[in-house]
Amino acid sequence: MPRRPATPAAATEPPTDVRAMNAAAGLLYALAALLFAGLLLSWLLRLPSFTLRAITVGGDVARNSLTTIRANAAPKLAGNFFSIDLAAAQRAFESVPWVRRARVQRVWPDRLAVQLEEHVAAAWWEVDEGQDKLVNVQGEVFEANPGDVEDENLPTLRGPEGSAAALLAMHRRLVPLFAPLDARLDKLAMSARGSWRAVLDSGAELELGRGSEDEVAARVHAFGRSVPQLVARYQRPLEYADLRHADGYALRLQGIGTVVPGTKN
Repeated sequence: MPRRPATPAAATEPPTDVRAMNAAAGLLYALAALLFAGLLLSWLLRLPSFTLRAITVGGDVARNSLTTIRANAAPKLAGNFFSIDLAAAQRAFESVPWVRRARVQRVWPDRLAVQLEEHVAAAWWEVDEGQDKLVNVQGEVFEANPGDVEDENLPTLRGPEGSAAALLAMHRRLVPLFAPLDARLDKLAMSARGSWRAVLDSGAELELGRGSEDEVAARVHAFGRSVPQLVARYQRPLEYADLRHADGYALRLQGIGTVVPGTKN
């Protein structure tokens, strides 16, 4: 009797533990490959061919020479073209005196491009004797060498921490109101309780009192309209004025004290 052809054995899957071992081995191979690729990339990025070879500086550089800027910032830079921390590089350039803001970019293949914005001084910020800082036109307090300030007529501001912008804005508002007195607003201070005090370039001191900017400005405006006639009449310079009175102000000319009521009209 003829034999039937043998039926091929059905394919059987490997046991579960074998499949798990194969999967684990594949995963290990993949991780090893990734680790090797990472090490290779790290090594490649540290090759001398990626060393930073130039730093170009543009923007506002009136206060510092390019040599000074590089000398101050370059020692704080670490890394090559790929590994350098741009945020840290930005802070390094912004630590240079008079630099307000820096923007740092990579330029292929081996250069950093830096754009600088410098502070423009608008006033002195009085802290303690011998420790004055500066206020820029944005109302921000910054530190710089006082000897670098050419403007001898910068006003002085003093107030609680964080109030520099408000003081600068108030100073700008009051300056034209003192024009009728032919005087320059040399110093403006605000107390912790919000009371304003001014000193003119003549040395005259004025208590402006508390209130909103509009209220203080209104008192100064009324004062500036009436005082020139008194100064002209008595031919005495102004020494002191107190604008905190509800119906007028107290005034002291050199050697004369008086009160002028009804100035709020």
